[in-house]
Amino acid sequence: MTPHISLLTLGVADLAMSRQFYAALGFSEIPESQESIAFFATSSGMLLGLYDRQALAEDTGVQLAEPGGTAFTLAHNVTSPAAVDSVLAEAVTVGATLVKAGQPVFWGGYSGYFADPDGFLWEVAYNPFMDLTGGAA
Repeated sequence: MTPHISLLTLGVADLAMSRQFYAALGFSEIPESQESIAFFATSSGMLLGLYDRQALAEDTGVQLAEPGGTAFTLAHNVTSPAAVDSVLAEAVTVGATLVKAGQPVFWGGYSGYFADPDGFLWEVAYNPFMDLTGGAA
């Protein structure tokens, strides 16, 4: 296998609301989306998918579980600490919950967290040691 992540799909409680939330954050829904699943382009080429949580459980054959928590985080890296604060504020404006305000972190960068409407955690980070921005501001 060649290591590559092409699509990350989130099981969401309200597909219509989640579509609106991610569009308001600036994600562009692609034409291949359908009524039952939304696909959003990212600057890295990876797609973000949104799919009904119950339907995802049925499709996988795995018992429905609560989303979010600390099993994983999604990350959006930016070019400065000020950009971290700006993105966190923008996310809150469109319906996210601020989990942790932007602040200096132990590894020498600056980051904060927000939760999307389903509780999925997003880290917004400035990393002065690695450029992980993929062209993001």
